Amino acid sequence: MTGEEDEDPAERQMRFLYALRSHGITDGRVLTAMEKIDRGAFIRGLFAQRAYDDTPLPIACGQTISQPSVVGLMTQALSVNARDKVLEVGTGSGYQAAILSLLARRVYTVDRYRRLVREAEEVFRVLNLSNITTMVGDGSHGLPEQAPFDRILVTAAAEDPPGPLLAQLKIGGIMVVPVGQTDTVQTLIKVTRTEDGFEYDELRSVRFVPLVEGLGAE
Repeated sequence: MTGEEDEDPAERQMRFLYALRSHGITDGRVLTAMEKIDRGAFIRGLFAQRAYDDTPLPIACGQTISQPSVVGLMTQALSVNARDKVLEVGTGSGYQAAILSLLARRVYTVDRYRRLVREAEEVFRVLNLSNITTMVGDGSHGLPEQAPFDRILVTAAAEDPPGPLLAQLKIGGIMVVPVGQTDTVQTLIKVTRTEDGFEYDELRSVRFVPLVEGLGAE
């Protein structure tokens, strides 16, 4: 128990935003989007009372909802513009896609678990987020029928930035992806596509579930 059930919502929100800033999230648009999107709407059951802690939490299908500071840092690194078309690989709870939807023109989000996509769609409807397109599929292949994308965000760790996703990135586009061969050693990478190829910047150490090919059982 954290005592959050007795905390004033305004105080809770102030603490939440302070935690984001203390982890280096300074982009005003990102902070505003994260202030507007209630993380509590995406967490059900036992862990709902911890929705405003800066920690990852379990969700259905053995997946997790990322800690808010990591969501903020990934979103900030993506540098989303208002006219951008964004691909998210790994819908999960839908929290990251919801934040992106306030920053971009259109968000396509794909997950291998039908249950997660269905539950995320329900929350998007409640929050009246109409510029998100959800899909059940193997996100490691991206969405070639909708490519190219201005921005791509991957919320599961690959051994290397996936080739099909790199190919679906526009010239000048940015992809943010966790890369690592184990679940204990991963690095968040920012990839920028240029006329001559790709530029890679290491951002920080992270821990994400692995990027798995194929569809999930649920």
